[in-house]
Amino acid sequence: MDVTQLLTRLYSDEGRQNPYPCYAGLHELGPVNPVPARADQPGITAVAVGYDLVDRVLRDPEWYKHAPSGWPEQEVLRTFLTSMMFVNPPDHTRMRHVFAGAFTPRRLGALEPVIVRVVDDLLDRMADAGGSGIDFVADFAYPLPALVMAELIGIPEADLGWYRERVDRIDEFLDVAGKTPQRLTAANTAAGELRAFYRELLAHRRRQQGDDLISALVDAVDSGNVALTEDELISNLIVLFNASFVTTVYMFSNGLPLLLAHPEVAAALPGDDPLTRGVVDEILRLEAPVHFLARAAPRDMVLGGVPVARGENVLLIIAAANRDPARFPDPDRFDPRRPGPPSLAFGVGLHYCLGAAVSRLEGRLALPRLLRRFPRLAVAEPPSYSGSLFLRGIDKLPVHTGGQESR
Repeated sequence: MDVTQLLTRLYSDEGRQNPYPCYAGLHELGPVNPVPARADQPGITAVAVGYDLVDRVLRDPEWYKHAPSGWPEQEVLRTFLTSMMFVNPPDHTRMRHVFAGAFTPRRLGALEPVIVRVVDDLLDRMADAGGSGIDFVADFAYPLPALVMAELIGIPEADLGWYRERVDRIDEFLDVAGKTPQRLTAANTAAGELRAFYRELLAHRRRQQGDDLISALVDAVDSGNVALTEDELISNLIVLFNASFVTTVYMFSNGLPLLLAHPEVAAALPGDDPLTRGVVDEILRLEAPVHFLARAAPRDMVLGGVPVARGENVLLIIAAANRDPARFPDPDRFDPRRPGPPSLAFGVGLHYCLGAAVSRLEGRLALPRLLRRFPRLAVAEPPSYSGSLFLRGIDKLPVHTGGQESR
């Protein structure tokens, strides 16, 4: 199959449910290939799947993110494109410097007891459910990172249900097939509502300080010690929360069936921290929550033998790069002790995900506690995937605990 045929298959319902055969086909064609012009992928000149090439482009600060035309008129695009995850230097450098302080070793250390408390509470609720009728996503994978990030940032727990509805509308728009007028309208409305939510929350923190990220940032902005407007602050809070918790939800929901399919690994996990770290890394490699990124060429060039003109976009399929057979022998095999380069699940370079350390910490602390408490945990029904190719993950995963619980 050629590139056009593989991309057509990838965008089909079948490809969305299981994109990995398409990625393997792209690898057979080479690390990067030209893409013929097509209406559903405007501006995409080439598609890259080779690990070394994707890693090199992401690390090169000259490759940049291309803002679509008319973005200031669209609330959702304005939110993204005034945040550090979507802007280029020097604005990116200015914004990231402000937020990097939220993920210091001291703050991560302070999060550990919070994560443990939330995990144990969720496990108690699963036990109270009687061992059946449990949706692992709704009952564990979603509330864990949502509650942790809410406490870190300073979002009231009571607002999380309302918040998730807005996040879902934005995520639907982000998918490659999500650029419909209806989804754009829904995403614009959601972004506007989230902006109003944060304006009110910032005003409340000015009246009543707390020990959270929003309080610290309000102080910094109001004091003039940081070069960040309130509008930029709100954009970054929206994108930071979305990026940090949705990817973690899918890390857990995508990873559990993979882990339970290897019972010898699952049984050894409690009490083995090096193995747990390897499991988290391997889950992220094999089932990356974010499947692709795009970067625009800084000048006319030849990338891996493919001509790319200045300003043209290259689609970087990081989920395919994570299964590059040239870098990961037997790439579809789950091996938590696998040597080799790190996965690209959280990106690399300038736009490396700020919440990556929090996600990994949650995985390292939560998975052993889950399997210690429910050593016979099993998938009860086939999982339901999101159907998105941008944020790909399991949205519903019925499980049963096996009737045996231990602490």
